[in-house]
Amino acid sequence: MAALKYAGLEDTDSEEELPPGWEERTTKDGWVYYANHLEEKTQWEHPKSGKRKRVAGDLPYGWEQETDENGQVYFVDHINKRTTYLDPRLAFTVEENPVKPTTRQKYDGNSTAMEILQGRDLSGKVVIITGANSGIGFETAKSLALHGACVILACRSLARGNDAVQRILGEWHKAKVEAMTLDLASLQSVQHFAEAFKSKNLPLHILICNAAVFGVPWSLTEDGLESTFQVNHLGHFYLVQLLEDVLLQSAPARVVVVSSESHRFTEINDSSGKLDFSLLSPSKKEYWAMLAYNRSKLCNILFSNELNRRLSPHGVTSNAVHPGNMIYSSIHRHWWVYSLLFTLARPFTKSMVSQCLKLFCASSFFQIVVKIQMYVKHSLLLQP
Repeated sequence: MAALKYAGLEDTDSEEELPPGWEERTTKDGWVYYANHLEEKTQWEHPKSGKRKRVAGDLPYGWEQETDENGQVYFVDHINKRTTYLDPRLAFTVEENPVKPTTRQKYDGNSTAMEILQGRDLSGKVVIITGANSGIGFETAKSLALHGACVILACRSLARGNDAVQRILGEWHKAKVEAMTLDLASLQSVQHFAEAFKSKNLPLHILICNAAVFGVPWSLTEDGLESTFQVNHLGHFYLVQLLEDVLLQSAPARVVVVSSESHRFTEINDSSGKLDFSLLSPSKKEYWAMLAYNRSKLCNILFSNELNRRLSPHGVTSNAVHPGNMIYSSIHRHWWVYSLLFTLARPFTKSMVSQCLKLFCASSFFQIVVKIQMYVKHSLLLQP
């Protein structure tokens, strides 16, 4: 022992390590206390550091707190099919009066959706996400549902939407998820969706306009408009207009419009600086898929900006977000050249589960204003 003391190794334990015979436990409301089995006593202070602690936030997704027949709290991990009396949040305890890190310190471009929402309880929140059966939309729907939100997957294919619902329920059987049909290429379908949603008499706290097409051949919708323009912008514009009264009644609420940095590489003005409507829904001769996509994303930003100006005084905010460059999803499936480019870029871009900015805007626990430099001064398609 003397040799150890001489070498400076008499006690190398961390101050956070409990002495023999001690056990760390939590109360139902998250406070940490310590049980001394040798002396049969409990105390709030850590036996070494003297600090008081509490667990940080809610349980991780997939976990649930239960009480056994003896009144003792235990925890169920539905994902890994196991139970334990050890609170999984004990690994993330905080001191009684911690200094909360700023948002800039906590999150960066590598943060995942689940990290952003860790400890957030979205119970009672109703969310609609368009294009939620795959890609970024699916990851967003899953993350919000696993944190308690009631999520409606608005999908063109009800079969694929129901398949996405089953995948989410496979991770947590108590998730509140439902698929509904919404084809943005049909204004009638948009109207039917809005009517069907309103018939449920639900509030609407978050509307995420996520669905989009990219690199598709020229075609006209049943409404006589170029498909990229209608699916990416006009369909969402109409959807928001139809659900605006529900959003206002549910305030505080928000709209999240998924745009793209590619909005910077196009114009929708003519030579005199006025809006050129022929550029929005071009003829087949004047159509180029990339430009059509860029213009639709510019429309998204202009719409979101004006929507926020009009509705934010009434408790409904609107944010436009850029999810990341060349995210590998199914959006590039329409032309093999785009698929090749996205595949080559995949190792250097974000994964779909890292689309934290969208969730960061959507979560009602954060108040964020996305400031976008507007180089077109007028509003788009918001006249009655």
